[in-house]
Amino acid sequence: MPIVNLSQILTFAAEKGASDIHFQVGSPPLLRHHGELFPLKHPPLGDEDMVAIGQTLAKYADAEKFKKEVRDYDGSFALADVARFRVNVYRQNGRYAAVLRLIPFKPRTFQELNLPKVLEKIAALKRGLILVTGATGNGKSTTLAAIINHINQKRRLHIITIEDPIEYLFEKNLSVVSQREIGPDTESFASALRAAMRQDPDVLMVGELRDHQTVDTCLKAAETGHLVMASIHTPDVMRTLNRLLGYFPADEHPSVRQRLSENLVAIISQQLLPSMDKSGMFPACEIMLANKTIEMCLKNPEKTSEILSHIAKNRDLGMQTFDQHLIDLVKARKISMDDAMLAAEQAEQLERDMTIEE
Repeated sequence: MPIVNLSQILTFAAEKGASDIHFQVGSPPLLRHHGELFPLKHPPLGDEDMVAIGQTLAKYADAEKFKKEVRDYDGSFALADVARFRVNVYRQNGRYAAVLRLIPFKPRTFQELNLPKVLEKIAALKRGLILVTGATGNGKSTTLAAIINHINQKRRLHIITIEDPIEYLFEKNLSVVSQREIGPDTESFASALRAAMRQDPDVLMVGELRDHQTVDTCLKAAETGHLVMASIHTPDVMRTLNRLLGYFPADEHPSVRQRLSENLVAIISQQLLPSMDKSGMFPACEIMLANKTIEMCLKNPEKTSEILSHIAKNRDLGMQTFDQHLIDLVKARKISMDDAMLAAEQAEQLERDMTIEE
């Protein structure tokens, strides 16, 4: 496929507000729009089309070299004045396929993303570990970018991001932002984090927590007085805490709990749900903020299961459970009751709570 056709498809996807674009042999290009995949009015792609698309996205001039060397490719691709895209090219059943995630050139604000106002308070923190969690495609990177963008507009700091690949690009504002990409700029998240300690950072953003070493290094960075932000593929607060502990051997859990109680300052878990009129998506957020009670629960394994009830009781501090936020969104007519029930942690209890409040 000539590059002009690929450009047209990506431009069309950006104009229509698609979140992802799928290319696969035997199918027309597919756009993910508000959570669902829709085919474009386009002939099915052939093997040669997919090689040409993969070549372009993976930046290979020679088709034979591309076919010989590429089985999986992660990277980014930009169309001037349109958008940037996170790219994955892969082989399946001996044929190439590709998925692109659309990344706007400019990070959006908390208000534009309909995120809770408490995120402004979280972005003002001076030190500690902030985690943004959720399943793939639920806006973790976008929320992290919004936090960094807010800091960049309000504070004079050195922000270092470590990403795979770089997604949002940050313009110079009050802060200095250094963006490093795994592969071209650094070997791994852990090695980049270690090096960052010699780069006079105030804020560190790690694209994803994937292993014990990266989690441990993030905790060390928070322990030395830095503000550290990272994403992790967990659906809610409690499973995030279990995942963090799971990265360490059982005999280290008491010390890890102590470190978390001293350094974990916030968890923002989110999922995107269709708006009431199906014209967009709204984030439903579960938010935990550290206080003395939460710190005690993190430290004591017998108390950890109580964290969710403490979150529910502290809405005045900005905390909330998923189900509490779902009720708010339904009452504000942002999302439908049906979608809220599907997303709820305890659907029957949510329905009872809605009935009581009505």
